Amino acid sequence: MKIQPRQQLLDIWRSAARASYVNGEWAWGGQGDWDSVQDAEQLLCIMLPATEIPRFRLDRPDQTEDDVAAALSVFGTKLQIPQVLVDALTKFHLRYSVNGRPIFPGGSYLASATPDEDLAKEHLSLDVVESFASSITLTLATLGFASIYRSSLNNKQQLEELDSLVQLASRRLTAAMVGLLRSFTVFTFDASSPDGKHLIRTINQSNLSANRIVGELRQALRQIIAGLRELRVGNEEFTELDQPQMLFECGWSWGIITGAPQIPFIGDAEPQRDGYAQNAPYLYFTVQALDGIADLFSARTRLLRLLDDEQLRLAAALQLRWDLTQNYWSAIASYGDARWPLEDLPWRTTDGEESDYFSLLVISIATRGLVEHGGSELGLSRLGRALEELAARARITRRPIANDTAVDLHYPGVAIALESSLADVKLNWVAADFAPLLLKRIIRIARYLNNVQLRGEMLVLADGVWDHLLKRRIVTGQGRGLWDHPERGFSEVLLDDGDGRLSWHHTVRVVESLVFAADLADTHPLRSDEMVGLANELLAEAEHLFDRQQLVASTDSGSSMRNALQAIRARLRHAREIIDYRPGTSFALICDVLRELDGLAEARRDVTGAP
Repeated sequence: MKIQPRQQLLDIWRSAARASYVNGEWAWGGQGDWDSVQDAEQLLCIMLPATEIPRFRLDRPDQTEDDVAAALSVFGTKLQIPQVLVDALTKFHLRYSVNGRPIFPGGSYLASATPDEDLAKEHLSLDVVESFASSITLTLATLGFASIYRSSLNNKQQLEELDSLVQLASRRLTAAMVGLLRSFTVFTFDASSPDGKHLIRTINQSNLSANRIVGELRQALRQIIAGLRELRVGNEEFTELDQPQMLFECGWSWGIITGAPQIPFIGDAEPQRDGYAQNAPYLYFTVQALDGIADLFSARTRLLRLLDDEQLRLAAALQLRWDLTQNYWSAIASYGDARWPLEDLPWRTTDGEESDYFSLLVISIATRGLVEHGGSELGLSRLGRALEELAARARITRRPIANDTAVDLHYPGVAIALESSLADVKLNWVAADFAPLLLKRIIRIARYLNNVQLRGEMLVLADGVWDHLLKRRIVTGQGRGLWDHPERGFSEVLLDDGDGRLSWHHTVRVVESLVFAADLADTHPLRSDEMVGLANELLAEAEHLFDRQQLVASTDSGSSMRNALQAIRARLRHAREIIDYRPGTSFALICDVLRELDGLAEARRDVTGAP
């Protein structure tokens, strides 16, 4: 893998620190007061590696590595770096609260569907699911960071500041979890409706009758239907699911859904905003919600006990919805015995829209489903081939042609219409993170492939996508070293700003990919049974020749011979210890030992004339 995640992350930290900390003050990357998503992503560019990769830790200043501290030297010394982060995180939580109540505005990510029309403040301030999800990731990183950093402090003022941050982060975490619960939805529709026809057309890869597809699909989803019927917290009862001609989708809308019930056990401490978003799931926001919720039951969250009793109750409700949604989309994506629906590119949604970007989102869910349920190597390889085709279709690993519409995936991106109960405005959300999201999913699949050849193919593909992303790195101005400058990757893209435009959304997606790459690099290399068998055979020969050498050299060997034999014994012992999980290294060590033993035998023959 050519990516070199450690060096790349350090380079990003240098650039992010320079862009974020100006004249001793944190410079927010969002546009105005309502960019909670982008400002959270800016902080996550630092906090994700610092909390996910042990050698990037900043919560124990005495253990911070020198090159890590050097990358963030703009913040100050090893002791000052965590204090700068505590201050920035505190300001973030205060910045996005009104009268102590956390808010989650979409800000500049929300746009009017009418060209050249600016949105009013009340529309920019609408809470959005991506802000809920990114806030869960950020607040959990903050709470974990604070729990460890506390042991390094003995200054009363610094401890009080840290306690204040923990209270703010915990309250925001609760509010974000409530927001996600009230944004979950189940959209039911008749099989003969336009939505039903689109879904049937998407999953029907064997040209079966619509009635047969409906019956078999409902049978395949029977456990999910039963689970959805039992949901109570934050949702109304889904009675239409029992009707035999009804199909459905489940997941997350773009915000709190219209008519969403209040969460009863939260009480008056956290006022719950009335809903406004369409009562139907969106693929984009479903993927963001699934990623954020997964952090709630990660090993780090459990080990550090970051959730209180109320949050544990909310997390249990969210995990149930996470499981049901994950299983639903995984079943839809891989339905049938022939070609999977996700392999029929591009993916078509139930409202008739289709895009390779939607295919990438569905693969994102299906990948996690296979990993969580111990999916087969064949299933993961099929997802890998789909990603390889998407890379070519998106002109990442293939040259674009003149006026290539595939370039629109990257700039200006895929516009997602946000339906709502707001009568005075039509909203859009533009997704333009195809390339870094593709890299993230490729590396995730490679991480769980156990076949040496298949993983190698995925890593070659990851290198190709990384080369594309490197071209799009900003090289001048405030955002140099960060992303995104699509014109550098596609000459067909013409921007008003010739230097590119700093996007923390693109940058944090790259950071997430590099964190995954670091996790992959930290694992043991794959082993093949053939290599293990060959190494064992060589080891048996080497140990036999070593025993023979000891026998003939035991009575008259000098100190140099004894030292050489002791060194050989140590290498053989080490080769045996690692032979099961590093057979290639063991093979190389044994070959060196065999050459040395042969040299000793030849030397003895020259002296004694013995055979």
